[in-house]
Amino acid sequence: MRTAWLQRWPPLPPSRCAVCGAWPARPLCDACASRFAQPRHRCATCALPLPSGTPVCGACLRTPPPLDACFAAVGYAYPWSGLVARFKFSGEPGWARALAEPMGRIPGLQQELDAADLMLPMPLAARRLAERGFNQALLLARQLDRGKVETQLLLRLRETGSQVSLDRRARQANVGHAFGVDPLRADEVRGRCVLLVDDVMTSGASLHAAALALRQAGARRVGAVVLARTDEPGD
Repeated sequence: MRTAWLQRWPPLPPSRCAVCGAWPARPLCDACASRFAQPRHRCATCALPLPSGTPVCGACLRTPPPLDACFAAVGYAYPWSGLVARFKFSGEPGWARALAEPMGRIPGLQQELDAADLMLPMPLAARRLAERGFNQALLLARQLDRGKVETQLLLRLRETGSQVSLDRRARQANVGHAFGVDPLRADEVRGRCVLLVDDVMTSGASLHAAALALRQAGARRVGAVVLARTDEPGD
């Protein structure tokens, strides 16, 4: 069953599927979306794949993360890794709608969207935003529920540089204290349910740092949803 937010949008105009080349099709045809976006059972708080019937992974049981819930639509693998790169680095913001569709079909996400008072896209550093021209997390969030999106509450306090070559511990140190809530608007977070939105989750260091900042500001519940999640723990 398609979620309500998807039903609000008219069909995309025909094009060639970026994965299989089918014509006419949407940028990602229905066959490829079905083949490569099969739902997987995932840990409720870090979104790593788990055997069916296991709600939370061992790592989250040992050290509970600062997220009350975490959702991922797909694994960060073919074809999603290439499509995300095209979206972010090739100046193609129009991909936001096609990439948000599998996010909207994540089991349980609609209830989290309904419960959220605020949706906060992960903020980009000013230099990176200027280079790219858009924040991919913001475009995805707007596709999920435009009315709940807020872009000025969660702030990036400093530029952290690339995380690609860093291990888990270095990633956590790199993003430590990198996010904060606008002190003049902290009352808008206190006691609220907040949903963070991003495109890719690797170690979770950035999402965790943002979640900690929101909790320090008094958020009652903090969840996160991403398009793609690396399917191995560690870095």
